[in-house]
Amino acid sequence: MKAIILFAHGARNPDWAQPILAIRAVMLARRPQIRVEAAFLEFIAPTLPEAIASLVADGQREITIVPMFMAQTGHTKRDLPALLDAARARHAGLTVRVATPIGEAASVVAAIADYALSAGA
Repeated sequence: MKAIILFAHGARNPDWAQPILAIRAVMLARRPQIRVEAAFLEFIAPTLPEAIASLVADGQREITIVPMFMAQTGHTKRDLPALLDAARARHAGLTVRVATPIGEAASVVAAIADYALSAGA
């Protein structure tokens, strides 16, 4: 079984998670058969290790992490690989793929540009 985790930074204000959860809701509405979770680096639960552990406990063995970051940062270059190394060590047989951060995906850049142009019209 395959799953997707939307991995975001997190913030002290829990309302910060709402856009991530809205994206998750749209994904689930479009593809209800796919398991989609949100996870956060800090301040908001679940953390990435908690989300991975929950998915593995439910039988998921293939997980794609979608970094909800605008660019490669210290969090995606250092923190995320360390978290994934630890997850792989804890969960034998786990396959984890990391997608491009959303801000570097051409389709996302185009959608933001379209929005910004329409907002300025």
